[in-house]
Amino acid sequence: MAGSDHEGRLGQEFFTPGSSSFTEFLAAHRPDLLGTRRILPDGVRAEGAPHGTTVLALTYGDGVLIAGDRRATMGNLIAQRDLEKVHPADDHTAVAFAGSVGLALDLVKLYQVELTHFEKVEGVPMTFAAKATRLATMIRGNLGQAMQGLAVVPLLAGYDPAAPEGRQGRIFGFDVAGGRYEKFGFHAEGSGSPYARGALKKLFRPGMSRREAALAALQALYDAADDDSATGGPDITRRIYPIVSVITEDGFERLPEAETEALSREMVEQRRSRPDGPNAAV
Repeated sequence: MAGSDHEGRLGQEFFTPGSSSFTEFLAAHRPDLLGTRRILPDGVRAEGAPHGTTVLALTYGDGVLIAGDRRATMGNLIAQRDLEKVHPADDHTAVAFAGSVGLALDLVKLYQVELTHFEKVEGVPMTFAAKATRLATMIRGNLGQAMQGLAVVPLLAGYDPAAPEGRQGRIFGFDVAGGRYEKFGFHAEGSGSPYARGALKKLFRPGMSRREAALAALQALYDAADDDSATGGPDITRRIYPIVSVITEDGFERLPEAETEALSREMVEQRRSRPDGPNAAV
């Protein structure tokens, strides 16, 4: 194996001082392992690869909530009904994705290792702003494939203990070129994001409880599914519901399936009498 001798001892590169970035280490010594940087042959565009669709995040009283629908599409076909698009990156950070599923999952795994590697090398965790910058750099490394149709657009959310009181829940959005943009209050990415953002603009208010924030997220994903065929709403028949997670001072927590199901059923029942969803608070 590269990086070790025939007796299994680590190579010299593992003992040479350098960057605390695991991605940069791989790029220097094993670039073939960075699947997110491989370029397709000239003139080739990726078509028919599964795509994840709508993810969103919003701040609330205790931190930040991040959620995503479960559908992946392949052209006009449903490729998967129970895709998981929301993942913890470390104890106080989560990343969700829209875009090319295979590359997105590789990017999430690499980002998880990136944060762990930095903390082990430096002895302290990254600041939240540095986490956003590091993810932006990784996205920029995929620009070649993004231009060929394999784009990944993540959404980063986390609890920042260094932020001012009441602003510890933080959200960053990105573009395919690696631009990073802090979002305040709420944000959504993916094909259904215009409808999800419209719903959140109507429903969001500062200082919401966890239950209120979860219901707002589910309402927003329902609106996205209502107008975007690539977004999946709650599938009560198959018992497939959106993934809803929160990040607070206590860390990352995925809402239990029973809680998400109960909230989803409550929201769907409300839609029977009000198909377009609740009115904005005045």
